[in-house]
Amino acid sequence: MSKIVFFDIDGTLLDHDKNLPGTAKAAIQSLQSDGIYTAIATGRAPFMFTHLLEELNMQSYVSFNGQYVVFENEVLYTNPLNETEMEKLEKEASAHGHSLVYLNEKTMKSSVSQDDLIEESLGELKLAHPESDPEFYKKNEIYQALLFGKQEQLDYLDGFDAFTFIRWHKHSVDVVPKFGSKAEGIKKMVSRLGFDMKDVYAFGDGLNDIEMLQEAGTGIAMGNAPAEVKQFADFVTDSVDADGIVRGLMAAGLLPETFPIPGR
Repeated sequence: MSKIVFFDIDGTLLDHDKNLPGTAKAAIQSLQSDGIYTAIATGRAPFMFTHLLEELNMQSYVSFNGQYVVFENEVLYTNPLNETEMEKLEKEASAHGHSLVYLNEKTMKSSVSQDDLIEESLGELKLAHPESDPEFYKKNEIYQALLFGKQEQLDYLDGFDAFTFIRWHKHSVDVVPKFGSKAEGIKKMVSRLGFDMKDVYAFGDGLNDIEMLQEAGTGIAMGNAPAEVKQFADFVTDSVDADGIVRGLMAAGLLPETFPIPGR
């Protein structure tokens, strides 16, 4: 029976220096040779990981935490943010001195020309501070926004019923449509394939992976994931920089125990 494995990117496929371990790449190539589907499931926008798709020979992904789903280069599902609610959020954020970054599948723009929190947060993803275009969300479908501010400064978010806010950095939260998640995006792709969720395997390490780990037939948390994420996984593998992908796939029975790991 066919199976599919979804991989988060940051802290799962990529280590803390944003490098792809050679063992992870070799493991994915082995899965593909065995006829197992492989796909990305990330909070990132598609334009942020095209190089990774090419390196891993993948054409399928769930991006923006489930709001933009592509299978074999065909767009299956989109779920943009509500423009009226975005305008309300922009006004509230601006009143509190907080910046936003708006993203679609091709690019991202910021609500301000310069913000040190944007610089630091996106810099850790090896991304530059985006150009300013405060009206971008009014002219384009937006699948995710980033709001910049410390947790204790964002009490006003309780007034937004149309959005879910997920912290991905100490200075920033993802803004996605209510009930949108990687799990919902995965369901769209799995339905297209005619698979059952029991044939889905998912690797993740962040708060935005919790629903995915719960809904997948086998949810595998990385060793570097926080405890609040690990509790929702079927099991925990080693960290990203300790061959966690390979060891997790072996534990799930998708790779042979003899799969080569340097130094073992």
